[in-house]
Amino acid sequence: MRDWPGERRVAVGLSGGVDSSLTAALLVAAGWQVEGLTLWLMSGKGSCCAEGLVDAAGICEQLGVPHHVVDSRARFQEQIVDFLVEGYRDGITPLPCSRCNRAVKFAPMLDWAEAERGIGRIATGHYARVRPADAAQSLPLPGDGAGRHQLLRGLDGHKDQSYFLYDLPQAVLGRLVFPLGELTKEATRAEAARLGLRTAEKPESQDLCLAEHHGSMRQFLDAYLPPRQGEIVLVDGTVLGDHDGLEHFTIGQRKGLGVAWNEPLHVVRLDGAMNRVVVAPRREATRRACEVGAINWVSMAPPGEAIDVEVQVRYRSTPERALLTPLPATEADRAAERPHRARLDFAEPQFSVAPGQAAVFYAGEAVLGGGLIQADA
Repeated sequence: MRDWPGERRVAVGLSGGVDSSLTAALLVAAGWQVEGLTLWLMSGKGSCCAEGLVDAAGICEQLGVPHHVVDSRARFQEQIVDFLVEGYRDGITPLPCSRCNRAVKFAPMLDWAEAERGIGRIATGHYARVRPADAAQSLPLPGDGAGRHQLLRGLDGHKDQSYFLYDLPQAVLGRLVFPLGELTKEATRAEAARLGLRTAEKPESQDLCLAEHHGSMRQFLDAYLPPRQGEIVLVDGTVLGDHDGLEHFTIGQRKGLGVAWNEPLHVVRLDGAMNRVVVAPRREATRRACEVGAINWVSMAPPGEAIDVEVQVRYRSTPERALLTPLPATEADRAAERPHRARLDFAEPQFSVAPGQAAVFYAGEAVLGGGLIQADA
């Protein structure tokens, strides 16, 4: 951070946790002109609510920097809460975090910082890295990466958050700073303690702020969706039991199904039209291919032909080899201005491939792009 070549005015996105706190402290120590910026996303408890606002304000006071709070509750309700409720109601397992990063956090923070404070760059506590387009070295990619900022994994493989950042556009990537991308979580804790930050020992927040806010994801969904009794069936339609809402099940789930069979069963499909949970033995729960839409190409331009990639179909899943073949855009793709679509053929059958979740494509540590799983191919 001390050798940064450009302007050193930055707005730091502060959640009130140790990661964003250390981000601000490191930039202050490196001589940057820092201002704290917190998005107020929900009322009540949790890192995105009053508790987070108080801790973020305390860190800014401790560091001697200004703190700003932007009321983003209406945007968060529309872009995330309503989106989640609609998806779960229709039998999809939505991924809110990448959508929140694109639609609620990064671009809106940049717009506010520039318009209100004349600051053209933001920093956050994400464990990821950005290699600028004009960097002296760039990673080899299976396609054209000329003139593009590269999004890279964080060095801490256990905390790497690049999966949730795949949907950020180039215009945003070029204005980001991720000081923790080169650190491990242990090093972050140790450095925060060394600097005496008030959040150094603060417990980790849950991955999904809505679950933290409501107590659990089930409690959040129950607050928005009434019970809707339906059937739990085998792939051939054999009825095994009842359920009280598709939203309480996820693709790949084995425990808590509430039905008995002569071998373990997993959820393989959530049928929104029929309000059915479809289950099958694990051998029938894998997929050899899937279709991915709403793709955002990050470190390389959209390919014109099939390429070999590594792909993660869940945040915590292991990267697996796959052949990515571009597909023509549908009318819905063009209407949504998300025209890139592809088929993924996995080298090995994959378990728990869920519509609504993200498939993120990698070449080593570089994020090539990613999109939303839409259907079996």
